[in-house]
Amino acid sequence: MTLLTVTDLVKTFGSGETATHVLRGLDLTLQTGEMAALLGPSGSGKSTLLTILGTLMQPSSGRQTMLGVDLTIATDAELTQFRNLHIGFVFQFHNLLPDFTALENVIFPTAIREGRETLAARNRGADLLTRMGLADRINFPSANLSGGQKQRVAVARALMNAPELVLADEPTGNLDRASAMQVMQLIGQINRDEGTTFLISTHDEKIAATCARQIVVADGKVSG
Repeated sequence: MTLLTVTDLVKTFGSGETATHVLRGLDLTLQTGEMAALLGPSGSGKSTLLTILGTLMQPSSGRQTMLGVDLTIATDAELTQFRNLHIGFVFQFHNLLPDFTALENVIFPTAIREGRETLAARNRGADLLTRMGLADRINFPSANLSGGQKQRVAVARALMNAPELVLADEPTGNLDRASAMQVMQLIGQINRDEGTTFLISTHDEKIAATCARQIVVADGKVSG
């Protein structure tokens, strides 16, 4: 089943002679349950594409639909609600709140949506952390965790609201090889167990090889 489709996507920054054309009529389709790597040199537009797919930036032109919703004509309020319900994010820098415990960081997206912490959210967060191999770190302040542990907390946080799509921008870029592969193995397990679609931007060929599909961005378009 098709989860997301972008058609003739264009993103230009600036105008006139100083305009920078980043995406040039890009087409892309993601199927439900896919695990895909997003490849391309620095400056190719990978991060811009992820930002647009995550509804954090609107394209200059083109169309983006996800779950049957045309996101290019949605209001800011509609995009915020859609993003909170259906899209998770993992970044190169984990962006955890240092004074919060691992569990508090994970349930934060749901607490914001619900306006409070709930028992169901705490149970969901604890289960995710356990699946990430962090059962003994649930109540640790995130500042006391290792880099690999912090990134696993970030993955759990991205999954907290059970999104259909998780966008990951260089999620293993700051990790050593062993920690990076451990994070990717856990992502792969979630992909298989829950059918979550992952699109993972990376420069690392070994990380890309763990994904069933490789999508290459070049000259503002994609192949693969």
